[in-house]
Amino acid sequence: MTRAEGDAVPPETTVSLDYFTGLYLAKDDPWDVASKWHNQRKYAVTLASLPRERYRRCYEPGASIGLFTRMLAPRCDEILAVDSVEEAVQQARENTADLPNVRVERALLPAELPDGTFDLIVIGDLLYYLSAADLETFLAGVVERLEPGGDIVALHFRDRQNPGNYDGFNVHAALAARPGLEPVVHHEDDWFLLDTLRRAT
Repeated sequence: MTRAEGDAVPPETTVSLDYFTGLYLAKDDPWDVASKWHNQRKYAVTLASLPRERYRRCYEPGASIGLFTRMLAPRCDEILAVDSVEEAVQQARENTADLPNVRVERALLPAELPDGTFDLIVIGDLLYYLSAADLETFLAGVVERLEPGGDIVALHFRDRQNPGNYDGFNVHAALAARPGLEPVVHHEDDWFLLDTLRRAT
């Protein structure tokens, strides 16, 4: 079905920390990132969509239990992976404990954006949980922290069963509309949408 800008709206309020905490208390891996083939495939496509062989400093907000963080680690000198849920942070720390270039922290977004700048930012299945105001704050903040010539990679679920839902189509349109970002890679299939954008130098 054809989509158009503005055909769905963000949640009125950002999805609560209690909601996500409840998911992790009910199940260690609520999105089955370790076991479902579609997630493993999504991660493989994402790695293949990184235009550069290696990056200096990566920021991965919404890192969940750190499985994709492990896959990113060989491509990055340093990774800061964050999640809002303490249970997810503890699992991610365990899953990356043998990787000295990975640091995992707890952070509430968009309030607790990191200091410094990054030449790679990877945002997976996060943006559509933010209210319109928080989405604007978060996107402005991450683009500000992206170094000139740096890459931002966004990958989000496409809800083809309910094409009027607020999903990857809408949040990627919001990201692509930020000034100073140039498209580098675009991938779309029956499960997810991926865009790699580069900050103009």
